[in-house]
Amino acid sequence: MPILEHPAYPPATLLCLESLVPCRESQVSMLLSIFGERQQLSFPSVFIYGHTSSGKTYVMKTLLNTLQLPHVFVNCVECFTSRLLLEEILIQLQNGSSETKRASPVPCDTFNDFVRLFKQALVSQNLQDQTVYVVLDRAEQLREMEANVLPAFLRLQELTDRNVTVILLSEIVWEMFRPNAGCFEPFILYFPDYSIGHLQKILSQNHPPEYSADFYSAYINILLGVFYMVCRDLKELQHLAALNFSKYCEPVVRKEAKERDTRKLWKNIEPHLKKAMQTVYLREVSSSQWERLQCEEEEPGQIKGLSAHTHVELPYYSKFLLIAAYLASYNPVRTDKRFFLKHHGKIKKTNFMKKHEKTSNHLLGPKPFPLDRLLAILYSIVDNRVAPTANIFSQRTQSPTVFLQMHFWVRI
Repeated sequence: MPILEHPAYPPATLLCLESLVPCRESQVSMLLSIFGERQQLSFPSVFIYGHTSSGKTYVMKTLLNTLQLPHVFVNCVECFTSRLLLEEILIQLQNGSSETKRASPVPCDTFNDFVRLFKQALVSQNLQDQTVYVVLDRAEQLREMEANVLPAFLRLQELTDRNVTVILLSEIVWEMFRPNAGCFEPFILYFPDYSIGHLQKILSQNHPPEYSADFYSAYINILLGVFYMVCRDLKELQHLAALNFSKYCEPVVRKEAKERDTRKLWKNIEPHLKKAMQTVYLREVSSSQWERLQCEEEEPGQIKGLSAHTHVELPYYSKFLLIAAYLASYNPVRTDKRFFLKHHGKIKKTNFMKKHEKTSNHLLGPKPFPLDRLLAILYSIVDNRVAPTANIFSQRTQSPTVFLQMHFWVRI
């Protein structure tokens, strides 16, 4: 029983669209209701938001291409200024497709010029009687442009007096977009994260033809059991599934196990999944390099050539600055004399211990400290004499890792 139904489009086209966007049928059905028929006046602007890899960009591209709707698709990260953005929209519109490359740039300095050229492009492409969709991916970048760009796009249908719908795709909520002066409110649509069942269904569709669907589905179930708590990014899971499947199949290829011997297959793949767990989201090596590393006899926890970030050596003074910041943030000021002076005199330990034995500074968390105290501790823990030169203070820029943490601790 088909889920997507719309009188303006053939059932076969909708059935094909449904197969291309699994687990997003409700969102596609809502978009079809908003779009209506080609000649109908559509909603002026639509705001679609959701977390990374929730299918926003893929669903919009698939929907517009499958139904062959006239559209322009622009990434706001690539077109990082208003002029580049407006010119890219005009170029794609004049070409008739976002995939066609490439017409000569159209000079467009202001939004008034854009409205005039946009109307001319619709006439030249014979699109006056159809809804044209302008899709702006990564739309949060619009907040960095001129103040009039976002409100103007939201009212583009009114400004051009043409049947045009602007669709904004973003990872942040609309409340972070709304200008203080107010603007036209778009129709808001939320794309929720894929559940583990959705990920299982989507990933299982890519099974190799030489293996049964049940065998690959069991592999995806194992993969999600390991990675779902730390990674729910569909693209990253697809990459991990393709990367480790050959190791999962090795016992079957060597005829040491059958497809239903899940215990043997799990024992074979477990150490390799542990290796992959250490490099989730990291592209430190290519897929071919990873496969070569898989063939080497390494300890399960050791990955040769990977996770180089754990072996990065900080600059000399940055290391001691980090240590000094830690000591200053967790030790009370009254202990500095006892810890960092050679001749600090005698200190009565009994009363001090009784008074403070109930609480631990690590449980209370780091405390702010003056910059002078940080430097005083630094001078005491470094073996050589340290002069307060520009080299010390320049570590703020040379070692962002140190001062990212110190930013929350230091009280200047």
